[in-house]
Order: sequence, then C-alpha cells, then structure tokens
Amino acid sequence: MADSFTFAMGDFEAEFPASYRYAKNHMWALPMPAPENAGLTRYRFGLTAYAVRLLQDVYFLDWTIDPPATLTPRMLIGSIESKKAESDLFTPLAGTLTAINDDVLSDPSLINADPYDAAWLIEIEADLDAAAVLLSPDQYADHLVEAWKVAQRTIKGQANT
Repeated sequence: MADSFTFAMGDFEAEFPASYRYAKNHMWALPMPAPENAGLTRYRFGLTAYAVRLLQDVYFLDWTIDPPATLTPRMLIGSIESKKAESDLFTPLAGTLTAINDDVLSDPSLINADPYDAAWLIEIEADLDAAAVLLSPDQYADHLVEAWKVAQRTIKGQANT
C-alpha cells in the first residue's frame, strides 16, 4: 500500500496520508495510543489538504468548547476564517473532546504549512460504534469525487454573480 494518495483539484493535486482515516467533513483522523478506558479509541483530527486548499490562507481559528467535553455528531465546536471563506467547525464524530492544539490556536497559519502534523486541531476519545463513521482512504477518495463536483459548481456560481 502506498504511503499516500492524491486527488486532483483542477491544476492542484492534494495529498492524503494512506494510514489515516477520514471524516466526511474533510477532517483527517489519526489513531493515537490507546487511552486508559477500555473499548475507546483516541483520534487526533485536523483539516485535510482538500479543506485547506479550498479555504486558502487560514488566519483565524476559534473554539466554542473546552476539554473535557461530551460531543454529539455534527455539534458546532468552533469557527475558522481564511482568505476565501469563513466556516463553522463541527465534530467529525461523537465522543469526548480530550485536547485542543493550543499551538494552532495561537498560530492558525500552521494549518496552511503543515496540515497533517503540527496543525492537528483536536483529540477525541470515541467508542468503536461512533468511530465507524470514519472513512477508509479508498472511501474518502470516492467521497472527494462527489465533494469536488459540488465545490466546482459553487465556485462557478460565485464567479457568475
């Protein structure tokens, strides 16, 4: 298996680690060392290269919650602003928020420079049922095809206004 896979976004190729899992809201999920609680898995989440490319030049990040916090699916947890967009951030899965990356909160530009390492956003502990919503790299690649079609229509619609 390759270490990564790519997805063409027009002239730009976004790269994705093949060892990660993915959420439909374009966050990556990296399994972390097992927590003390049996039956739970801890994941570190960040924005994928796809999300970073669409946002372009992230300069503001804000969280509306602090750990530890119980999270429900698609719960509003913060917001992000960039040159291209202002967006709400939602939980990728249900669980318990265990950590927020203070470094990226202090310097959101890390998201532009290193989205898969230094710019992780949050850590969530979840049980296997909650984590089942995460996509494999192949499933996420399929999801990107449909998401890119929607993004292109949106971009073209904005250009025509």
